[in-house]
Order: sequence, then structure tokens, then C-alpha cells
Amino acid sequence: MLGQPISMLIPEVIGFKLTGKLPQGATATDLVLTVVQMLRQKGVVSKFVEFYGDGLSHLTLADRATISNMAPEYGATCGFFPIDAETLHYLEFSGREPERVALVEAYAKAQGLWREDDTPDPVFTDTLELDLATIEPSLAGPKRPQDRVLLSQLAEQFTTSDFPTFSGLESYAEKRSVPVAGADYELTDGAVAIAAITSCTNTSNPSVMIGAGLVARKARAKGLTVKPWVKTSLAPGSQVVSDYLEKAGLQDDLDALGFNLVGYGCTTCIGNSGPLPTPIMDAINDQDLVVGAVLSGNRNFEGRVSPHTKANYLASPPLVVAYAIAGNLAIDLKKDPIGQDLDGRPVYLKDIWPTTEEIKTVMADALTPEMFRSRYSNVFTGTPDWQAIAAEASQTYDWKGDSTYVQNPPFFDNMAATVNGSSATDITGARPLALLGDSITTDHISPAGAIKTDSPTGSYLKGYDIPVSEFNSYGSRRGNHEVMMRGTFANIRLQNEMVPSSSGGVTKYMPAGEEMSIYDAAMKYQASDVPLVVIAGKEYGTGSSRDWAAKGTRLLGVKAVVAESFERIHRSNLVGMGVLPLQFQPGNSRATLKLDGSETFDLTGLGGGIQPGMTVTLTVHRGDGSTESVPLLCRIDTLDEVEYYRNGGILHYVLRQLLAA
Repeated sequence: MLGQPISMLIPEVIGFKLTGKLPQGATATDLVLTVVQMLRQKGVVSKFVEFYGDGLSHLTLADRATISNMAPEYGATCGFFPIDAETLHYLEFSGREPERVALVEAYAKAQGLWREDDTPDPVFTDTLELDLATIEPSLAGPKRPQDRVLLSQLAEQFTTSDFPTFSGLESYAEKRSVPVAGADYELTDGAVAIAAITSCTNTSNPSVMIGAGLVARKARAKGLTVKPWVKTSLAPGSQVVSDYLEKAGLQDDLDALGFNLVGYGCTTCIGNSGPLPTPIMDAINDQDLVVGAVLSGNRNFEGRVSPHTKANYLASPPLVVAYAIAGNLAIDLKKDPIGQDLDGRPVYLKDIWPTTEEIKTVMADALTPEMFRSRYSNVFTGTPDWQAIAAEASQTYDWKGDSTYVQNPPFFDNMAATVNGSSATDITGARPLALLGDSITTDHISPAGAIKTDSPTGSYLKGYDIPVSEFNSYGSRRGNHEVMMRGTFANIRLQNEMVPSSSGGVTKYMPAGEEMSIYDAAMKYQASDVPLVVIAGKEYGTGSSRDWAAKGTRLLGVKAVVAESFERIHRSNLVGMGVLPLQFQPGNSRATLKLDGSETFDLTGLGGGIQPGMTVTLTVHRGDGSTESVPLLCRIDTLDEVEYYRNGGILHYVLRQLLAA
């Protein structure tokens, strides 16, 4: 990154043996969700995962890529597959030159990287095994990708377990209904408000995309339609998807059910589904209904998909279409009718679900190597619209002071050309910005999705006379630190234990105890030169670990994060932004220390310089004058990371290296 080597502790390598082949009715997405669940239960944070076994011979490269792309969700540093005949088939089919394909084969065999079914099993630190024949149709949710639930059990789980946690009602039998203005239907608890075929890998896997198209075709033939309260969308990860759906005639069927192409790339999976129709939002807000989303994305963390959908489930593209037709999470798609045909007879999921052979037949007819060649031969040229954008012939950017999209961040303000001494000092008199529980994701930390009107970001944009209709999303304004720092720790589902009666980005400004937004409190602390810390539980920073989760933390004035355990990528990103990650040692936590946010903290042992894995002492000063000290593990793991932290972050380190050269 930034021309610097990636340093890490030598990882353990976990072997994941796959045997057998997927049964009829199961998709690659069902396999992926099963793998994610198993690896999270195993615990593979900071480890490599290598997949092996004769089951690989029954997985396409797209299937394998879908599994590997979910590594942040199962916590591994990476998940990878060996090189074999399927690798060569993909290279040939996607338009690579024969010489390149031959080189890959020769190199892999010469280096001992080539796999065949009789290749001896490698030796791993530990292993686990999965028979592909046992995979069943599944979803994952309502909050995390690892929380897999069988399709046959989802309705029961939602109504008995998930629904009460969101609604405050004891059972789904008490569900509420609200008339939708201007419509002839009511919106109820459990309604599917968003059904989105989206994701970078699921939508680049031809088997599940053609499967979705065939479900749409069969449903259309029987006269089934999507429920009117469901917002549908199709956002493939590749333009080739549009080519083969068009050639197979399946795009017409998807269009007929409302799955129209909305663009390519990240949409609902990152909260870019856009607002729900106003009458739908009004109905949801009227009784605080519990409505859901079903999407084929990778991530469904709290507050990520939409501020209006409390329950969010990951599913295969064909299941997304099915739930759009069913329109409610409380319908058991394994046994309940999904709708009625033109003659009023019940239609079940099995009636519109394609067979593996049907999918393969359509794939063989619709997908060609020429599609890849034509789409990607000029990938670096760009479209005429892209080429028409005016750009100044300069190596430096001309910052526009009135832009609400791009601003010059203050990372280098008052930066010296060199670092004196260890550049590490004890942190004293720190206040907690937030006390957080387990599984705080980067979606809880980093700004994502829609910008609320009454948020600090909303106030900032209104100060520039930006109408609410043009607020856009945090993702679109990620080049403006003023927007992004106001959205850090502002997730509507974040629960700060300092303010147990409220959710969202709120805290108490101490010692006054005044409740306010986390951003406003952070600015008040900065004005008084008060350093800040964040205290958290296990698995801090899980998820896709986007850069702003660390950048925003730094800009709010947080000097250290103390957690029971860290997700690898976010821990590394914190160091890269000059924020100190510290880990409670076994037996200690915010719970054992009985923290409530009124305390001040000293972090000592830093003044003599940072060493990887050193001990730092946390001293808690309580309001009654008492103190308590516990040791912490410094999670700066390598000497390269020591240098980044000593410089105030990797950006400062690289700039100083350039200046010195």
C-alpha cells in the first residue's frame, strides 16, 4: 500500500477440505454462506484459509471466487484455491491469449502449485471438512453474514426469534398493519421492502444469475408478480452479465418482475439502494414497522442496507426474486404458496425453481468468450462520457473550497519534515468517546448509506444550501472529510453503553454528562485538548474494513482503541492512521472494570518507545478518587507498523520518505 510492503505476523494456514458436489436446488451462494458460518465458528482471524479436496473439481472458478471474496466476512486474511484445470478453462473462456494460459499451466506445475484430484493433501495448521452434497438452500441474517439460517427455518426464526428483538412485541401474532397512502394495500410487519440482486461476486457468477432469470421466467409464465411494496433492483458486477442475460432473453423476464438494470457495481450491498417511496417510508415510520431486505450481497450489518429495514438477509439471486414475489419474511417458501397462478391455483417455490441441467443448458447457449473480449478489450479507455470529462493537465489537484464532495483533508496540517525521538508518548487524562459491546463492525464505525436530515452531516450540508433531495450518500461524498468525520460512529443501530437509553451516534460529554452527538462531543474535547479513547468488546472492526472507519476515528481525536479482540484489517488500518490498538488481556474487559464512561484514563509505558507486542498499562481514574490499573497488549504487531505509528500514520511515513529522497 502506497508503495510500502505489507508486513504481518507469519499466519497459520487452515485447510478447508471440500468433497462431493452440490445437490439439486442448492446454489453457490448457499455454499458460501455455509462456509462463512463454519469459518466464523472455527475462528480464522489473521489466518490464511486454503480450500482443497476433490470437491473443487465440481466448483467453477466463479463459485470459488465467491467464496474467496467473502474472506472479510469469515475473518481470514485471505481464502484461496490452488491452480487446476478449471483455472485454465476460465482463462481461456474469458478471452486470455493461449500463450498466457500455457504460461500459467507451466509455471504452476513447475512450482508445485498444480492440483489434480489425486494430489496429496497439503499439511495445515488445522483443518475442517464439508461435503458439498449436504448444502441446503440458506439465507444469512438478520444482522451478520455468518448467521446462516436454512430456508426451511427462516420464517419460524424470523417470527419467533428475530421479530421480537426488533419490535418489542412478544410474538409475530401481534404484528401491525398500516395503510399505505394512495394504495389499495397495507404494509405489515415482516414485509420485504427491498429485494436486490447486487454484489461484486454473486452477480458475476453466471449460474446464480441465470438461475434468477429462470425463476423470473417461470414465475412470469404463471402470472406471478412482485408485491407492490417491494423495491427491486438489478446491479451486476460486470457488463458481461447484461450480455448473456439479454442473449438468453432472461432480461425481459427480470424486467417484467421489476428487476431492471440500475447500474454496475456497489448498490444495495453498501446502502446505495436509494430511498424507499415516500408512502412506504411513512407507513413504516407510523408504527415503527419491522420490515426487511433480501439481497444477494456480501454484507448485511446493522444500518448498512437501509435505515428503514431492520431485518436484512443475504440470499442467492434466485431467492431474491422469490422473496420479492412472496413479499414477506414470515412466509415459509419451502411449504407455503409463493402466490397464485392465472387460474387462482397456488404456486410453490418448487414450481418455479430451475434444475441444475436447465441452468447449465442456458449458460452453454448464452455465454461466450467473445463477450469478455468485446467488453474488456477497451476497459482502460472508458466510455465516451468518461472521455468527455474535462481534466486539467496538472500533477496537483486544484482544491475547490466550496465543494461538498471533495475537500483537502487535514492529515498533514502542521506536520514536521522529520520525526524526533520515539514520537510515542503516554496518553493521559483521556476521556471515553464510546463504550461499545461485541462485534462492532466497520459499518457501525464508518459512514455508509443515506445521510439523515437531522444528523451533524445533514446540518453541515444544509449550511451549504444543499437540498435534502441532493444529500446523496456517504459513499458519494467520501472525498469530503467534513462529511465523513461527522458520520463516523453515527450508525443508527450503534449502541453506546454510555447512553444505554439511546441508540445511534450519541454519547455523553464529560464531566458535565451532557448527551450529544459523538461528533459534537469530539469537537468539544478537541477544543479543550482532551485525548479520546474508545473501549470495546470482542471482534472489534469486523466487516469489510473500509478506510474511513480508521480515518474518521483519527479525525475525531481518538488516540487509542482498547478492545478484547480486533479484526485484522481494521487493526492494521488503525495503526496506518496513527491510532493505537490495545487489547485487554484475558480476564479483563470493560465489564470487569465496571466502566460507565465517567472515568478518565491514562495509558502509560509508551514514552520509552513502541515495541511490537509490548505491555501498556491502563489506569482508570474514577470519580470517587479511586484508581485501578490493568495491563494491555499493544497490537502493533510488526516493526514496519512501529514506524508507521511513530510517524503518526502510514501517510506521514510515506510523505517523509519522499521528502528525504
